[in-house]
Amino acid sequence: MDTPQAQCCPEYAQLSRRGFMKATGTAAAVVAASSWLPRVAVANSFRSTQRDTIIWIYLRGAADGLSICVPHAEDRYYINRPNLAVPRPGSGLAGACTDLDGFFGLPPVLSALRPAYTAGDLLFVQACGSPDPTRSHFEGQRFMEVGTSVDPFMITGWLGRHLATVAPSNPNAVLRGVGLGTGLQQSLVGGFGTIPVPDLDTFGLLGSSGTRTARTAALSEMYSSVGDPLQTTASTTLATISLLDSINFATYQPAGGAQYTATEKLGYALKTSAALIKAQVGVEAIAIDVDGWDTHSAQGNNTGTMAVLLTRVAAALSAFHTDMSASSSSPGYIVAVVSEFGRRLAENGSQGTDHGHGNCMMLMGQAINGGRVLTRWPGLDEANLYQGLDLEVTIDYRDVLSEVIDRRLGNTNLATVFPDYTPSYKGVLS
Repeated sequence: MDTPQAQCCPEYAQLSRRGFMKATGTAAAVVAASSWLPRVAVANSFRSTQRDTIIWIYLRGAADGLSICVPHAEDRYYINRPNLAVPRPGSGLAGACTDLDGFFGLPPVLSALRPAYTAGDLLFVQACGSPDPTRSHFEGQRFMEVGTSVDPFMITGWLGRHLATVAPSNPNAVLRGVGLGTGLQQSLVGGFGTIPVPDLDTFGLLGSSGTRTARTAALSEMYSSVGDPLQTTASTTLATISLLDSINFATYQPAGGAQYTATEKLGYALKTSAALIKAQVGVEAIAIDVDGWDTHSAQGNNTGTMAVLLTRVAAALSAFHTDMSASSSSPGYIVAVVSEFGRRLAENGSQGTDHGHGNCMMLMGQAINGGRVLTRWPGLDEANLYQGLDLEVTIDYRDVLSEVIDRRLGNTNLATVFPDYTPSYKGVLS
């Protein structure tokens, strides 16, 4: 059955059903199994102190950035959204936002993120996005994941090209990039040592456990006699299965009293991602999708579709921040939360918002210069809106990511990662 988003937006229905071809990298040796440890056996001689793992969280369907980071000082926000605006701080109204800097506010549904923001580990980048003008889910997501609109035939993603142009942080790494899902996110396509994994805890050969060892050996022998790309694909996949088997995700204990909602998709994904990162097996990039953001109707503010989604995102990110911040020895990470474009400033007749342009990006991590809203705010007067309708994009998302790639991911090949684009750093890092 189609989701409400698919019913109201046929293009999104088509997009949400499409899959991506699996992309894998170079072959590597199979590692020995072990029980959960903060660092598994394969990593005993390696510990990266300079390169972070990036977690790329994509809110598919175009999340409403004006509900994520509320411009409560803008009268036009309230004029255009009489039913959907989050009330001003100090208004005395139920569901008022919490002031962040005298201009922007944090909605109650994101209150779980307040500790990360106060700690300086969470940054909102408002009026951010891509210059793609189409308001098309397909084109917007493709532009952001591929990283350019100059070459319409490019299929590799910006994260994939990053992994292809920088030496592994761990020279013994079996797995460098993981797309949590049944198909590889396009952002990761082209990355060496990168595959889609639906569930880190259960990834492996299906069927009887009693014959799994024999079937694994048979597959290894079968593919060892064929040429590439099948030989490399098979050996990498088998090595990845063995690697993930060596980490006991089921018994992983989050640090600092972090409480993940294990039954919720993003919470579970971030919990297993934390276990994977702490195992220090050389994973450098993780991509996670969160669907359902095409809120043409019944969007709500502190209740409704948007509120439910944002509450889940906040709870998952808060637990991950607590877990990864509990020890000074925890590996470095940067979470980037993005969506293909924002929503229109004015609410529609169905108590929702239609496709817009500028949006809000979130960055989280110990290296982030957070505790603030970074923006070149264009204003919401009609003359300042994109095509007279939407929040303008004044910060290109590639500026933000380029700074992270250069300074925290150890890659200066930005002209390859983002072709035909010269970034301008915005000071997103401490």
